Amino acid sequence: MVIVARAARPGQLRRPDRRDRLAAVLRRPAAWYAGFAVYATCVALFSGPGLDHWWGEWAAGGYAAAAAVAACWRGRDGQLTALAAAVAGALIAPLTWLATAEPSTPDATVVARSGALLLHHGTPYLAPAQLAHGGWLAYNPYLPVMALFGVPKGLGLPGLPGDPRPWLAVVTFAILVATFRITTGRNTTGRNTAGTGAALSLAAFAIASPVMAFPLAMGITDPPVIALTCLALALLTRRAARAGLWQPALVLGVVCAMKYTAWPALAVIAVMVAARDGTRAAVRFTGTALATALALTVALAPAALRDPAAIAANTVAYPLGLTAARSPAQSPLPGHLLATLGPGGRAAALALLAVAGLALVVSLVVAPPVTPVRAAVRLASGLTALFLLCPATRFGYFIYPFGFLGWAALSTGRAEPAGQPASAARFKAASVAGIPVRAASNRLASCAAASAPNRSSNRLIPSGSTSQDSVTWVPPGTGVKV
Repeated sequence: MVIVARAARPGQLRRPDRRDRLAAVLRRPAAWYAGFAVYATCVALFSGPGLDHWWGEWAAGGYAAAAAVAACWRGRDGQLTALAAAVAGALIAPLTWLATAEPSTPDATVVARSGALLLHHGTPYLAPAQLAHGGWLAYNPYLPVMALFGVPKGLGLPGLPGDPRPWLAVVTFAILVATFRITTGRNTTGRNTAGTGAALSLAAFAIASPVMAFPLAMGITDPPVIALTCLALALLTRRAARAGLWQPALVLGVVCAMKYTAWPALAVIAVMVAARDGTRAAVRFTGTALATALALTVALAPAALRDPAAIAANTVAYPLGLTAARSPAQSPLPGHLLATLGPGGRAAALALLAVAGLALVVSLVVAPPVTPVRAAVRLASGLTALFLLCPATRFGYFIYPFGFLGWAALSTGRAEPAGQPASAARFKAASVAGIPVRAASNRLASCAAASAPNRSSNRLIPSGSTSQDSVTWVPPGTGVKV
């Protein structure tokens, strides 16, 4: 990647800034793909008896092929071919295989069931009395907008079109394209200097990376949440006089109605808006976001509002490990290790979690971020502390800080005076991950969006699993008919 640098004064050596260092790294796509291949190989070898090893095997081959092509074929056609190999091997192939030839993953099962419940009962949640008979898989820790990804299954679409995973991947890719189009192509006059080529390249590279490809193939719901949050941050880099704050507020409202992990982003970004644009602007921004989230919840799941106990049990008590059924998301992180010591350890973990949240609040009061980039970095650090101390958490949640830091790395990071509208983040590039912008704009859309043929499977699966060809799965003894 070649980035347009500021001209140095005669006789003065210009110190390389962060963008130059980032450019030097991204000019070597073969090294990135090789590193991804090593990670995927480790997943395949050490992931245990679950389905993760299937992703590792597919992705390791795709990344290795991409690294070989990128190293041996340095022209624009070679780099496009390498990116297509990475997307196909790390995302399209394993997602298709897992969705059609293997039992449904827990996350995909929950989303598919929530979509069917939303269609037929007006709520994506089972009542507390029904949860008692269904085990941990009966709980739905997501908010109502997430259930939309399960609507195709609820409508009866079979096989791959009815699986939530392709829809999660497509929506995430589209949001990332919109995000990178803002952060890479707009200058201070509002003109798009790079077109869609850089945005397509960066979005394809992002979903091909393990940070996005792994969870998307497994049906994990975090990638669209991260992508929407980054879109809100990108929209805040545009001049407030031209676009205002209603667009990022609406985006944050949507993501806040998807998953609680987005709520810390609302708090951090609201403080940033207050520091940059004033308290009134922050109040309007926060009010618009909350009103959007509430309106979406009321419109999509009106029946859920009549049973707040079900909402609390599914979305609050279960993620915090306060229910009889415990989440399997239990990586050996400090919060989980404390919780395994008994009631006292669980109380200590929750207390430390509260302290971490309070520390984030204090940092926002003492040193509020004044740009979207600084807000992204602050959010990444705060979420890292919260994930470390949560009693029920897993390593996969760290894609949030990785995603936000990745977006920050692709922005200028220049602080602007508080109270002044932020200019667009400028990341001018002749190439992205070794791919010329012209080539990407003309040819990337077709190779990155290609999908594998649909297949369906009628194989028998073990008890407790679900088939992707069934309408939905409801825990036995719940009395719910879908």
